Parts: sequence; C-alpha cells; structure tokens
Amino acid sequence: MDSFELNKIFGAVLGTLTFVMLASFGSELLFNEKHSAKAGYELPIPADTGPAVAAKPAEPAEPIEKRLASADKAKGETTFKQCAACHTPDKGGANKVGPNLWSIVERSHGKAPGFAYSAGMKTFAAKGEKWTFDSLDKFLEAPKAYIAGTSMSYAGISSPKTRADMIAYLTSLADAPVALPK
Repeated sequence: MDSFELNKIFGAVLGTLTFVMLASFGSELLFNEKHSAKAGYELPIPADTGPAVAAKPAEPAEPIEKRLASADKAKGETTFKQCAACHTPDKGGANKVGPNLWSIVERSHGKAPGFAYSAGMKTFAAKGEKWTFDSLDKFLEAPKAYIAGTSMSYAGISSPKTRADMIAYLTSLADAPVALPK
C-alpha cells in the first residue's frame, strides 16, 4: 500500500470524526436545555384577604318521606341504568355481582335468595332490620359509609332528589309495592 492510500484512509477517518463532532455541537445548540437554579416552580402567594371565613356546613337533606312525596319514578328508572351492570330489577331475575332488587323495599337486609353476601353485609343483617325508605336513602348516599365492609364498590348518589327518585323506582319493583308517603 502506498502513502497515497494511507492518506485517503486517514483523511476519511479524520473527516468522519470532524463531521460527528460538528453534528454534536450543532445538536447542542438546537436542543439546549436551560436548567433553573432552583428545583420546582414558583407559586404566587395570594394577598392576605383578611380573616378566613369558615365554610358553611352542608344543609341536611329533607326527610326521605318528604322527598318521596314529589319523587319521579321514571327518573329513578333512568338512574337505575347505572346499577344494572351489577343488579337485576326483574321478578325472579338472576343475581349478578349484586343481588336481585325485586321487592327490595321492606325485605330484610342480606336476604336475597341465592346471593352470597359480603361479611360486612352479613354482620349488618344480623340486626334483623329491613330495607326501609330511610335505610335505602342512607345506603344509596354512601354504601361503604353506611355498611362497613360491604363489597359494593359504588360511590353513592350525592343528590337527595336523585336518591328519592331511585327509591320511588325501587319501591315499584314488587307485586304489592309499599305505598309512598303523600
């Protein structure tokens, strides 16, 4: 190999290294990250507006009997669609993830035929009470708060009017529905 060939190889290696070095410098110029001296973000500090005013506690809902007098069963049926993933409303309907809700009003807690209740519901049902308008209202508002240990994962219905509509619909699911208050 003569010196001319060695010069061509050396020139190619030198040219490649120069190209890579220039590309590296160029990319640093294009994509340069600016680091701040302090970690995080500065948040504006609100001006002092005087003494803090305590928030008003939520108004307690009207008694369920009063809300049921003006409840809309059709709206309750529409709201029930979100429950239909886990419950059936039909007479003789199958239990799903949750028990069948036919004739739920005035039925004893934890007594749907053929349904395996959670330990929390079994403990709660040991009191021997029935699903009244009031107990349904409290349960539908926050199931896990009303029955500790229930496996029902539903968060609840915050609107008192919507709960009353739902209870009016659930009351209609029976051969001889319980009379709603007037």
